[in-house]
Amino acid sequence: MAKSARVEKSARELGAARRWIVLILVSMGSSTIYAPAYLKNTFYDAQLQALNITNVQVGQLMSAYAWTAVAVYLFSGLIADRMRMRTLSATGFFLTAILTFLYAMLPSFTILMLVFVGMGFSTILLWWGVRYKLVRLVSEEEEYSRNIGISYGFYGVAGLLIGVIGTTVLGAFSADPARAFQVFLVVIGILIATLGVLSLVFIPWFEGEVAPAGSGASSVKAVMGDAVAALRNPVVLLTSVTLFFVYFFYTCTSYTAPYMTALGADANVTNMVSVVRTYGITLLAGPIFGFLTHKAGKSSLVIWIGCAVAAVTFGIVAILPQSSGIIVTLAGLAIALGFISNGVFGIVSGMFTEGKVPLAAFGAATGVLSVIGFLPDTFSSIWLGSFLDRAEAAGDVTTAYPTIFWILAAIAAIAAVCALGLSAYVKANRARLDAAYEESERIAAEAAELAATGSTEAVGVA
Repeated sequence: MAKSARVEKSARELGAARRWIVLILVSMGSSTIYAPAYLKNTFYDAQLQALNITNVQVGQLMSAYAWTAVAVYLFSGLIADRMRMRTLSATGFFLTAILTFLYAMLPSFTILMLVFVGMGFSTILLWWGVRYKLVRLVSEEEEYSRNIGISYGFYGVAGLLIGVIGTTVLGAFSADPARAFQVFLVVIGILIATLGVLSLVFIPWFEGEVAPAGSGASSVKAVMGDAVAALRNPVVLLTSVTLFFVYFFYTCTSYTAPYMTALGADANVTNMVSVVRTYGITLLAGPIFGFLTHKAGKSSLVIWIGCAVAAVTFGIVAILPQSSGIIVTLAGLAIALGFISNGVFGIVSGMFTEGKVPLAAFGAATGVLSVIGFLPDTFSSIWLGSFLDRAEAAGDVTTAYPTIFWILAAIAAIAAVCALGLSAYVKANRARLDAAYEESERIAAEAAELAATGSTEAVGVA
């Protein structure tokens, strides 16, 4: 019988090498699988030229993906609780690879919209729940925090690798932008498909990874109920609104790239700066902002200061003279903005801990955070892209960029105010939040003890 090939295993039962392979696989996969949908953040000009579309249409593609994601974020956890990680990971990779190959055919705009909707299902509904759950499954309880940090390191390495590949391919075929973009997409598709194969080879059946049938765990009703309850928590709401504004300027820092091109920068230089800004800087920003948060003792302090600095930096970019002479300065400011926005973005969820969100409510709180926090993707590119299209139609696209960067300065300032609001709320309600947290932990401990007692009694009866 082939039953032995499907024996469930715990993290402890896996060899160290196997656990490292799975950790690296899910970490690099979490960067690679989202690359096709988010190419505008790094290779904006290449996407615009190859697809022969307007700035608003670039935004519409992102919006199609984002609205799909918003619709399914809460249910990705439900799917992750009902299916094997091995199956879910491989399926998500393979479907995304197929959609990427279709994307590489540079089809009509209507087909492209359907491709981006499809990627919303394959990368969010199917794969969003895989990322953190799989890291948890290959980690002993005391290893999880360390492994998440290591995971983000591999995430950055994978993104940097994709960026270097993209810059190399686009540079090699610079005479034919459409052909270059096609080759780049095919390479990404092959990488994603390879990760699907590796998922089938290396991800085992994990012990306890699937909720028992009929248990009622993670039902649709439970998911929606938990989400509504989480929304009633001011800490969850303030953190989610903060992420909304942080994510807005974090993703829209990408407009520094087409601005450099419009001012006369070489495409290869622009691409490399974008890669460093988006991925390379992640390797430094995450650990540094994590260290600063640890020293400060609370995320909100580091977040509001970081957002305030970002607001000032966006303002500086907006008032720079519009000439080729500022390209080097602009590149430096773009990388600085990438460092700040990456760092702040990575620690926003830490405000849950600062505000004493109970562990039992953490999953629902994270779902709400995803839905609200990532909403800017549904409209920001369309809105800001409309400024570029109008300016281009008037004869000088560069005139739109100061307006865009002033908007981003205001957004960053609002994010700083939101973080200050969270800090003030926690300070004013510290005693009540501490008491509620301790009560929640006590109830959870009693429930776990009761469940363990019931399980022992059931075994005794059997």
